[in-house]
Amino acid sequence: MAEPTTAAAVEPAAATVAKAEPPAPEPEPEPLVAPDGTVIEPCGEVPEGMACIPGGPFIRGSDDGPDNARPAQTIWLQTFYMDLNEVTYEDYKACQATKQCLRGGPLYNDFSRPKQPIVGPSWFAAVRYCEVGGKHLPTESQWEKAARGPDGAAYPWGDEEATCELAVIKDERGRSCGVDKKFEHPKKGRTFEIGTRPPGAYGLYDMAGNAWEWVYDWASPSWEACGKACQGTDPKGPCGGEGTDTCGKVNKRAVKGGSWYWEASYATGYHRRFHYPANLNSIEFHHFGFRCAASLEEGRKLVEARKAAKAEPAPAEAAKTDGDGSP
Repeated sequence: MAEPTTAAAVEPAAATVAKAEPPAPEPEPEPLVAPDGTVIEPCGEVPEGMACIPGGPFIRGSDDGPDNARPAQTIWLQTFYMDLNEVTYEDYKACQATKQCLRGGPLYNDFSRPKQPIVGPSWFAAVRYCEVGGKHLPTESQWEKAARGPDGAAYPWGDEEATCELAVIKDERGRSCGVDKKFEHPKKGRTFEIGTRPPGAYGLYDMAGNAWEWVYDWASPSWEACGKACQGTDPKGPCGGEGTDTCGKVNKRAVKGGSWYWEASYATGYHRRFHYPANLNSIEFHHFGFRCAASLEEGRKLVEARKAAKAEPAPAEAAKTDGDGSP
C-alpha cells in the first residue's frame, strides 16, 4: 500500500509589495548671482500695500527711445518691494499732521481729493515721506523695472500705446482724459483718483500717467554718458544719488512715468525727464508726485512691525488685564 503523500507546501504570494523608496528631494535651485557676486534673494513676505519685484537682470533703456534713454543696457537689481499706488493726498496730509513730513501739496482744489495722488511736494519731501514710513524713494532703475515688467515692455501693460482707457494722460483734445469742462487749472486738466486704470504686470497702478513720479537719481545726459554710475548691480546714478544742491554741475533729479498733462509717448517706462528737486516757482509744480519702495530688509521690518501692532491688545482690552482684572 502506497504511503500517503502530503502536498508540498506552496510558498504564499508575497502579502505586501515592497515599499517604494520615497522620491529624493529636489535639489535646491542654484542661487541667482550677479556678475559682481551679489546673491539675489527671492521675494519674502510682502508688506501690506506693496508688490514684490523679483531681482535679477533686466534691460533698462531703449534703443528706440529718446536720446537720454539710450542705449538699452542689461543691469542687475536685487529683489525689492514697490508701493501698489502713488502716495495720495490724504496719505501725505496724515504724515504732515504728525509733524514728520515736509510742506507740500497742490495749488488747485481739483488736485486735492483724498484719493488723488499728492502733487506738489519737492524731491526732498518725497524722500522724507518714504523714510518716515520705513521705506525709500526708488532709484530710477528700480522704478523702470517695476513699470516695464519682467519682459521689459514699453508700458506697464505691454507695448500697445497708451490711451485714456489705460492711463491718465493728455488726449487728442489737449486735455487730460475724461475732463469735459474747464477746471481751475488753466490747462483744463487734473489727476484722477488712484487705481482708475488697469494695473501693470506686477500689479502696480498708475505707473504710466496720472502724476510724474520722483525717483532718487540725479539727471544724466544718457545711460551711456552716465557710465559706471548707472551700471552694475543696483545703480543709483551720478554721485550715488547723494547730495542736496548739486551733483557736480547737475542740479536736476529724475522723474518718471508721464502725467495727466503729457502725451502717450512720455508715459513709457523708459522715458526720462528731469526737474529741479526743490520744485519751486514752476508752472509744473503740481505735476510731480511719488511712490515708495522697500528693500528686502526694509520689507521684513515692515512686516514684523505690522504683526507686532496686530498682537498688541486694544486699549480697552489692556485695561481689563491690569491689576485685579478690573478696568
